[in-house]
Amino acid sequence: MKLRTSVCLLSLLLTGPTAMAGELNPAAVEKATAIRCGNLTYGGTKTSKCFASEFLRTAAKETDLVILPEFQAVRLDSDQLFDTPFTVISGEGTFKFTEKDRTNLARYLRCGGFLLASPGCSDAEWGRCFRNEIAALLPEAKLVKIPMSHPVFSMVYQIPTLSLKSGGTTLVEGVELNGRLVMIYSQEGLNDAAHAKGCCCCGGNQIRESEQVNVNILLYSLLH
Repeated sequence: MKLRTSVCLLSLLLTGPTAMAGELNPAAVEKATAIRCGNLTYGGTKTSKCFASEFLRTAAKETDLVILPEFQAVRLDSDQLFDTPFTVISGEGTFKFTEKDRTNLARYLRCGGFLLASPGCSDAEWGRCFRNEIAALLPEAKLVKIPMSHPVFSMVYQIPTLSLKSGGTTLVEGVELNGRLVMIYSQEGLNDAAHAKGCCCCGGNQIRESEQVNVNILLYSLLH
C-alpha cells in the first residue's frame, strides 16, 4: 500500500458560494492539493516544539511548488500519517514508541514516506532512544553516514560541507530501503533553532546550514 492521496477532494474543493454554481473554489483547490509536511506526535504525547518550519516557505519560494507553510500536527499512531509524504520528528529526553507507532512508521517508510529526524538541542539521550527504536522497527536496515557527494546535497542548494555551530564539520546519517533513501538523521541537529520561536538550543551543536539542507531533503524526498 502506497501513501494515499485524498479521495475526497470534491468535498474539500466544492466550498463556498461557487459550489452552488458547480465551480471549484481556487483557494480550496490550492490548499487541498498542497504538499503537507507533518510534525509527529509519538510515544503518546511527545512532539517537537523546536523544529523550525522556515524551510517549508523557502522550498516553496525556490521551486514554485505549493507547500503548506507550517507543519501539520500528525500523530504517528494515526492513519493521517499516510496523507503526509514528509514528516519530522524531534524532542529531548527518553522516550519509547508505542506498538502502533512502530507498526505505522515501518509501514510508512516502506510505502513511500520520508522521515527527517533530529534531537532537540543535540540531546544525546533522545538520540540513543531514537536509534534503539529504528533498530527495533527496521531490523533489516541500518543508519549509515551519507557522503557529501550524495544527490541530496545538490537538489536546490550546492552544499559541500556541513559545518557545526561549535566548529568543525559532520555528516548526517540515513536509512535506505529497497535502494531508496527513506530517512535522514542528524545527531547534532537540523532543527534550525535560529528560526524557531522561543528556542535557542544554547547547549546544542547544530548544523549551520540546516535551512538549506532541509530544503534539499524535502525536494529529494518528493522526487525519489
